[in-house]
Amino acid sequence: MQQLKDRIRAEGKVLPGNIIKVDGFLNHRVDVALMRKMAREFARLFDLTGITAVLTVEASGIAIASICADEFGVPMVFAKKAKSDNIEGGLYRSDIHSYTYKKDVTLLLSRQWLTGQDKVLIVDDFLANGEALRGLVEIVEQAGSQLIGIGVAVEKGFQPGGKRLRGNGHNLKSLAIIDKADENGIEFREGN
Repeated sequence: MQQLKDRIRAEGKVLPGNIIKVDGFLNHRVDVALMRKMAREFARLFDLTGITAVLTVEASGIAIASICADEFGVPMVFAKKAKSDNIEGGLYRSDIHSYTYKKDVTLLLSRQWLTGQDKVLIVDDFLANGEALRGLVEIVEQAGSQLIGIGVAVEKGFQPGGKRLRGNGHNLKSLAIIDKADENGIEFREGN
């Protein structure tokens, strides 16, 4: 998606550890108009026939997933990274390693919000090693839901997550794939 790539080029920063900082419009301060265009692009890329939910993980995926859910006319559900007192009943759970936080976390989702009747699109802001998305796929499988696909705003193509998810047969679409990010700038994969 050219407009997203242009914003990354104009405002993105590369931090040590190959962290791509785009918090001025994507995942801290949010450009809602850009998010709506991204949601419409996901609607073009995926067959959303019968979709019942958009799934993401807390916290930075919530903004894009919420706007996608609004655009598609379905609820947004997110997996929590810690059990809170307001989660009742059974839980789906998946253990992952967070690239951003550099620690192991357990994703949790109440069984009442995802069932075998659901058709789900997973949406997230970033894909690096793919652990959060792997965990969400595992939760969808535990629920017996149908996975329509995985939509990602920004994929770090130089890290293994995207290749691993595609290799496992998942319908993964990324709006911008970064092939290189260093002190010399950001290079995008063409044709994505």
